[in-house]
Amino acid sequence: MAILLNLLAALALCALLYRQQVLHKSFSVRVFTGLGLGIALGAALHLFYGANSPVIAATNTYLDIVGSGYVKLLQMIIMPLIMVSIIAAILKLKDASSLGKISAITIGILMLTTMVAAAIGILMAKLFGLTAVGLTASAAEVARGEYMQGAQASAQAISFPNMLLSLIPANPFLDLTGARKTSTIAVVIFSVFIGIAATGIARAQPTMFASFKHAIDVAHAIVMRMVTLVLRLTPYGVFALMAQVVADSSYADILKLISFVLASYSALLLMFGVHLAMILGVGLNPLRYVQKIFPVLVFGFTSRSSAGAIPLSVQTQTRRLGTPEGIANLAASFGATIGQNGCAGIYPAMLAVMIAPTVGVDPFTLAFIAPLLAIIAIGSVGVAGVGGGATFAALIVLSAMDLPVALVGLLISIEPLIDMGRTALNVSGSITAGTVTSRVLGQSDMTVFDSAAELNLESEKQAV
Repeated sequence: MAILLNLLAALALCALLYRQQVLHKSFSVRVFTGLGLGIALGAALHLFYGANSPVIAATNTYLDIVGSGYVKLLQMIIMPLIMVSIIAAILKLKDASSLGKISAITIGILMLTTMVAAAIGILMAKLFGLTAVGLTASAAEVARGEYMQGAQASAQAISFPNMLLSLIPANPFLDLTGARKTSTIAVVIFSVFIGIAATGIARAQPTMFASFKHAIDVAHAIVMRMVTLVLRLTPYGVFALMAQVVADSSYADILKLISFVLASYSALLLMFGVHLAMILGVGLNPLRYVQKIFPVLVFGFTSRSSAGAIPLSVQTQTRRLGTPEGIANLAASFGATIGQNGCAGIYPAMLAVMIAPTVGVDPFTLAFIAPLLAIIAIGSVGVAGVGGGATFAALIVLSAMDLPVALVGLLISIEPLIDMGRTALNVSGSITAGTVTSRVLGQSDMTVFDSAAELNLESEKQAV
């Protein structure tokens, strides 16, 4: 009966969200409302039943149908979206050098901001006096530490040449399933090859090129319509995901490691400020920019999936920020697996600084910081844009720095809370890279950026 009442309450709140949709409330308002209602429901469940209650566990399994179901729908359209969008963009470019310039600037921004994020993580660890010395571990934390020690071997086997090789799509059909950590980048590379090959026959076989281009245009229109249909569900997905997180969080465990939580979010907010400074530096209004990307950040925060945010990121960049579709797709795709500011930058840096004193190493020397920043930059290549990517990035960095990885298990209780902020920063970093690249190349549509129009998914007859 308790579970049934909980689900009825959730259904009533979803009805409120649907009412907003019927009244044509803006997309941002509906996403923000979903976030607030999710927090309210989660807090109420936590208050009535407690974090480890079987009732909450059972309720969350039903909420997960909406939350994880929404994320899975987004994941369903990621590969088709990347493939047809990049091919279509190249067919319009008809210039491989432009594609190379766009890719170089985008990846350069992502890598540079990751190193800046790592430096900020080190600074916050210093200011908050973070250290793993003297921390005790519960049974769950010990088990997590043992798991990470077992996974250390795979992280140690990764070298920079191996990382680069892993990006090459030996079997593009396998990568279209998302089977590998680097599948997203592999599909980008495969799509680039198709686009370049198609442009190569434009002069010799114009009729065949025109037929192929028409087929891609049709596929692109259909895929973008699918994106629109799925994105309409964003407020409901955000609501369910947020309710689950709040209801199942252990506030006592969070309080025990509050210093790490505060340090992490201080670093995340400071790095977000760096993103806004970059936006200001290319002549855009930071406040308007934040207003336009807010729904994407909310989704990243609640879903903890950088890859899952790709469709919404592309939509926002093209329709609200005025970024060309080719740049938006490359930035969103690269940003999901390369140079993640939160998961591959701040998090590994803070952990390395926190763990180093346990083996008698002073983490605030140039001899420690310089190689740490270099390893973080290299190790950020190919980090999966889904939950767990930060853990893998930490394994790579700690293994390369010859630091014990088992101590990372001490943070298991607060991992979801921190991962939410990290993912939002990852998404912000990829959008910033796309926006800055577009402005540097002089391709931004300022009419779209300056427009106050919302991302109105309901009123669109066709999303192209």
